[in-house]
Amino acid sequence: MNKSEKTATIEALKDKFSNSQYFYVTDFSTLTVEQINNFRRKCYEKNIEMKVLKNTLVKKALEQISDTAYTDLYDALKGPTAIMFSEVSNAPAKLIKDFRKDHEKPVLKAAYIDSDVFFGDDQVESLSNLKSKDELIGDVILLLQSPIKNVLGSLQSGGNTISGLLKALEERGDQA
Repeated sequence: MNKSEKTATIEALKDKFSNSQYFYVTDFSTLTVEQINNFRRKCYEKNIEMKVLKNTLVKKALEQISDTAYTDLYDALKGPTAIMFSEVSNAPAKLIKDFRKDHEKPVLKAAYIDSDVFFGDDQVESLSNLKSKDELIGDVILLLQSPIKNVLGSLQSGGNTISGLLKALEERGDQA
């Protein structure tokens, strides 16, 4: 790779990292070509982009974005590295967890989730349990609907009583 190709790659990576809130640094080193292709297919199906990259190029791209925001990740950029980019925070962790039912890799080196860094393969379980933005919005909507449903249910069940009471009061008013 010549200097202009490296510069172009770094620029493309800068753009990718700048527009990604969630990315995972992983190790696929002992998987066979067939297994890696199978994993890539699953990534594609889940709308996860996987790139095998040189650690030095990744580090240079991250350094050019920010001097301090990504420094915690630099320790994970050693040995064979693949980066998984996703629009959903827990999707790569769920995919890794599912794939490892039949394989011992990929191994999670680190994950960058909304400016927080998670280190180590032992984080896969907790990362897979994170709720996505859509799931959190759904939970909030459900919580907001619950009190309204209770009030409406009470009004509907007691509707006959309230209308009967209003009718009786109206009749008394007419007699007086």
